Amino acid sequence: MTRAVRPADRPPALQRWGRLTAARSRLLTRTGVALAVLGLVLAAGTMDRLVLSRFESPGSESLRTRALLEERFGTGTPGMLLMVTAAHGTVDDAAVAAEGRALERELAARDGVAEVASYWSRGDSPAMRSADGRQALVIARMAGTVTEARTAMARISPAFSRDGATVSVRVGGGDEVFRQAAEQARKDFLRAELIVFPLVLLLLFAIHRRFWAAFLTLGMGLFSVVTTLALLRGITYVTDVSTFAANLALVMGVGLGVDYSLFVISRYREELDAGRPVAEAVEHTVARAGRTVAFSGLTVVLSLSALLLFPFPFLRSFAYAGVSTVLTSVFAALVVLPAALARLGPRVARRTGGARPGRGWWHRTALRMMRRPLRYGIPALALLLGLASPALGLDFGVPDERVLPAGVSSRVVQQQIREGFAAEEMDAIQVLRPGPAGGTGNATADGTAVEATALGLSRLSGVHQVDALTGSYAQGRKISGPDGSATRFAGGGPDTWYSVVATHDGLDRDADRLLAEIRSTVPGALIGGYPAELSDFRAELTDRLPLVFGLVLLATFLVLFLMTGSVLLPAKAMLLNALSTGVMAGVLVWIFQEGHLSGVLGFTASGSIEPSIPILMFCIAFGLSMDYEVFMLSRIKEEYERTGDGPGAVAVGLERGGPLITSAAVVLAASFATYASSGIVFLKMLGIGMAVVILVDATLIRAVLVPVAMRLAGRANWWAPAPLRAFHARFGLSETGSADNPHESARWRAESDETRSAVGR
Repeated sequence: MTRAVRPADRPPALQRWGRLTAARSRLLTRTGVALAVLGLVLAAGTMDRLVLSRFESPGSESLRTRALLEERFGTGTPGMLLMVTAAHGTVDDAAVAAEGRALERELAARDGVAEVASYWSRGDSPAMRSADGRQALVIARMAGTVTEARTAMARISPAFSRDGATVSVRVGGGDEVFRQAAEQARKDFLRAELIVFPLVLLLLFAIHRRFWAAFLTLGMGLFSVVTTLALLRGITYVTDVSTFAANLALVMGVGLGVDYSLFVISRYREELDAGRPVAEAVEHTVARAGRTVAFSGLTVVLSLSALLLFPFPFLRSFAYAGVSTVLTSVFAALVVLPAALARLGPRVARRTGGARPGRGWWHRTALRMMRRPLRYGIPALALLLGLASPALGLDFGVPDERVLPAGVSSRVVQQQIREGFAAEEMDAIQVLRPGPAGGTGNATADGTAVEATALGLSRLSGVHQVDALTGSYAQGRKISGPDGSATRFAGGGPDTWYSVVATHDGLDRDADRLLAEIRSTVPGALIGGYPAELSDFRAELTDRLPLVFGLVLLATFLVLFLMTGSVLLPAKAMLLNALSTGVMAGVLVWIFQEGHLSGVLGFTASGSIEPSIPILMFCIAFGLSMDYEVFMLSRIKEEYERTGDGPGAVAVGLERGGPLITSAAVVLAASFATYASSGIVFLKMLGIGMAVVILVDATLIRAVLVPVAMRLAGRANWWAPAPLRAFHARFGLSETGSADNPHESARWRAESDETRSAVGR
């Protein structure tokens, strides 16, 4: 094992920092309290600074089409609708029609509304009337950014949800669905706060058996949450940050803040048990546990930073929240916590003396696994592969109203449209094309060419209706001539556009096929509308996946190599982490795509999964899995450097790291699991999927497959080619060299001899 070279008379940097924190504990503790108070003040205004976002790809063809339609034709994609239901008769009755037109005028007069149309002003468009004739639509395009639009809708929606003698009115549309989803997410954030902090405090008291230790650990989690929210507020002055980022900041702030604090306090207690005075215990705790925390934080930061490679504000917001959470958690663990430990002294120590290491359940389990590695490793691997197998049927789809709980007003409206209307006008595909070759320079004068194109589009499978400058078309025939609303297709120049209203099946089953056929029918056209925006978003997302995954793997491999000096250990760690994230994907497919347990968990499966959420979860899960890998490897490597005994180092490393990792996993899983009760499917997926992957990683992976894999590899665990050994000797991130307790060293040598005998060497 090659070690980094350092002058013998100079302690490691982290050990020097630990010495400083003990000596300046009062100042650093007060500084931490002041930062927490300042963070709390700043965090109070963060939620009002966060914005909403759509599933759209900046710079895409669909967004260029939207901008051109607004610029040249004064029209665009509607995001809000009013569902008008006749109390008696049909929507064609004179009294109902009068009410519908009055609603249209009233809505158009509202601030923030840019454009309004209705079934009645569109010449009784079949796409805007239900099959039974009792319901019709008023649609609206909102002005401004998505946040401005949905803020205006928050004022408009309650005013237009009404019941009258002639008609009843309900509000729906894509923007209303996701406005209500964001509103529900804010409520879930507050509810999660009320659940997670008392729950974590109880768990910590059960782990520590000391009030001060439990309170201090939770305090670091709170510090991370409030300072992360404060940092997010600062980021909002530079770029947009999604409102959902606050949900991630809460669970990760509590989880990582507690995780790192558990590791530091556990090491501090070991140092006290070894007979060190408080100041020296703090110094050596920071020297050893601090290095592990720093490595762990680096691996999580690298995983979450990969989200910045996507050009979507929604995903980038999670990177801002995640990276900020890691930085504040590491700061709390390496600055505030050591100073607080120095102030509290033995009040954080165990109630009883330190147990003799090498005799606990984790030690016995490690020996059992290594004694018969194939007997235990193969069944564990088979079980995990079985849990991951549903991921083979993963089907990426588009989000719809089913992200909301049943009974929410906009979901009810959208469900009525899905069941009662042949198509949805709100999801019309907008086809913008230049004037026909040889045309007169004015689209109005080229009616024959416009009609020929509209007829061709109406013949496509999955198209319900095509509206154009020359009228409306369906199934290859003209169903009505132009009316007053047809002027929206004339921009005063050679260009025109077509509104292609697809059937529900045409969009749900294969929207990409329909978009491709439209492009083939109208060569050179620009395609926009909500279906095209989702398609462009999904295409850009999947195109960047190989780059993102590759950089995450490469970066974490390099960090683990710099930590261990081994080539095999980082490769093994990534394979095991890929296995645990595969289990997560399998659980997501089995539950949220296929619908198992949907009744128990309270959601409606859509038959597919929106792709951005699993990608986000992969980055989080991979980073947290590496977090536990670093915790475990740091203890194993420390013992291997002490004794040179591979199996003994694994057993001792698991004995010292296993209980800590299990405790941290329970706390972190409990934090994420609070979102299992969320009304939003996205948050429910995040909560359940992350809780599962954390628990699987901390149990089957760490307790079974880690000792099995290291036993099978033997001394090859620490192998690296000569050039890489030389590279690690020069650049490796090593903090060895802090003085060992001679009594502890002697005891560990005895334990190592005993372990060799137990494993059968």
